[in-house]
Amino acid sequence: MAYATISKPSLHNNSVLYTGDETTHAITGVGFQPDLWWNKSRSGTHSGGVHCLFNSVRGATKRLKSNSSDAEATISGVTAFDSDGVTLGSENQSNGASTEYVGWNWKAGTTTGITQGSATITPSAYSFNTTAGFSIIKFTTPGSSTGTVPHGLGVAPKVIIGRITGSSSWQCGFDALQSGAWTSILSFNNTDAEATGNAAFGNTPPDSTLFTMNSANWGASQDAIAYCFSEVKGYSKFGSYLGSGTSDGRYVYTGFKPSFILSKKSSGAGTSWTIWDNKRPGYNPTDKILHPNNTNAVNTADDTDFLSNGFNLKATASGMNASGDTYVYLAFAESPFVANVGSSIPTTAR
Repeated sequence: MAYATISKPSLHNNSVLYTGDETTHAITGVGFQPDLWWNKSRSGTHSGGVHCLFNSVRGATKRLKSNSSDAEATISGVTAFDSDGVTLGSENQSNGASTEYVGWNWKAGTTTGITQGSATITPSAYSFNTTAGFSIIKFTTPGSSTGTVPHGLGVAPKVIIGRITGSSSWQCGFDALQSGAWTSILSFNNTDAEATGNAAFGNTPPDSTLFTMNSANWGASQDAIAYCFSEVKGYSKFGSYLGSGTSDGRYVYTGFKPSFILSKKSSGAGTSWTIWDNKRPGYNPTDKILHPNNTNAVNTADDTDFLSNGFNLKATASGMNASGDTYVYLAFAESPFVANVGSSIPTTAR
């Protein structure tokens, strides 16, 4: 009745809840060695309430913040990437005493054999997972103009999120942005609308081997990191939907029960990015929202139902479901449910 290329999504993407204690200790239960660990305090704004992103390619202790353009910092947040999670140090942005956190995790894992193709930039380090459509690429931006970077996925990514590790805004490219030709971006660290006419990705859609980046936007001759995501049937879905402005909801088909959803209004400014996951609270309505662009505690005002084959927005807030506004999203699976009935399955919201 249903099929998917990944039968157990939690082996590639998973969320964990934990309580900090400001002592070095392991967080387990992830189900794999994470290559991207992203944590946020949820019970308050302890130690600034920042979003902390660590990855195995740059190495433990190297932190960027989604809510800020600050340069990368070396802190004792994540001190090791383990077989079933991470080891936290005593630093309190990831491990504050008696503070509740969520940790979002993605697996890459292959660190050799990337296809360089005709790339003009050779990554200095990388990790990729063609099964789950995820890669982390470390590289140096060119001194001027554009450069092409191999992403390792074997198919064109639909989402690329990157930035230099010095002080800089995030460059978030979505295939689903209204321009449709990678001539626009969003930035994690602000509430701006889609920035049209932005050449951060060289006005060039990525292909099965390479993506293009523009040093005029990213920064010239700088250390950089990129997270690349390609769509995998039954495991991940990246797209857009139109808000309905009604409390009976906007249904968005994904082909699976979601475990994690990241969304942003692209057609207007002044609204935050939104994250829902299947661990907070772990049942419908899913109403424990966190915002990648700010340090706020959990927002419980805007409900969404995680369904067997998509999600249903149950509020009319501007940040998720305003009438006629366009939103882009990334969704990852908890349980696959992809019916093999060809083109009759909708691929966008209805």
